Amino acid sequence: MNLQVILNRVIELTNEVAIYLKTEQSKITSEIIETKGKNDFVTYVDKTSEKIIVEKLKQILPQAGFITEENTENIIANEYNWIIDPLDGTTNFIHGLKPYAISIALQKNNETVLGVVYEIGANECFYATKNGGAFLNGNAINVSENSKLSNSIISTGFPYNNFSRLEKFLKSLKYFVENTHGVRRFGSAATDLAYIACGRFDAYYEYGLNSWDVAAGALIVTEAGGNVCDFSKNNNYVFGKEIIATNSNVFDEFSTKINDIFNK
Repeated sequence: MNLQVILNRVIELTNEVAIYLKTEQSKITSEIIETKGKNDFVTYVDKTSEKIIVEKLKQILPQAGFITEENTENIIANEYNWIIDPLDGTTNFIHGLKPYAISIALQKNNETVLGVVYEIGANECFYATKNGGAFLNGNAINVSENSKLSNSIISTGFPYNNFSRLEKFLKSLKYFVENTHGVRRFGSAATDLAYIACGRFDAYYEYGLNSWDVAAGALIVTEAGGNVCDFSKNNNYVFGKEIIATNSNVFDEFSTKINDIFNK
């Protein structure tokens, strides 16, 4: 299996789907928005884009299985599995906001070996393969070199339907607002991770996530020289519903603070 050949075809696919998503955004009305759960929305665009992605990926790697957000295909294979979010940032999308992104990851034996995040609003395609480095629109990228949390800008995602840890989350916000250069919330986990990878953010954390939100972006971060873990400073971040991603310099300080706030 040639990962570079597969990567190139996946990038072509995300470009194709991005055109569809941009075309459809202006057609969204409240009457066609479905609710999966509290503040958890889906449209025909999510479903159609996922179907397009799945059918194209079947042609690229016929033996692979799928983990998909909209359940258009969920057959798990023994070796290779695609993890797909056809539209990360649906709430932004339906309100005419940016960012919103396509996220596609490929796992081999439960290890992510390829990741693509296409942030559509800015036409930025972030991608990486295992041990192959990280790139943005053809140019190599790296995490920031900032060495102090006090000089960092932090990104996060607000809980939208899981409020079980809200008090601890608000405590973390208070700390980071008071002790860093600021906190940003963009509404797309895949984009947040991509921005860590290219050095726009220094640290990111969020809970209540799914594998399709983070699998691709997490690989891109690590290939860009960053660090990724869960809130307990372990490696259960793809399926563990929580993630920390930082540059390598502030990782210890940031992950320790998150662990202290959420787990003690």
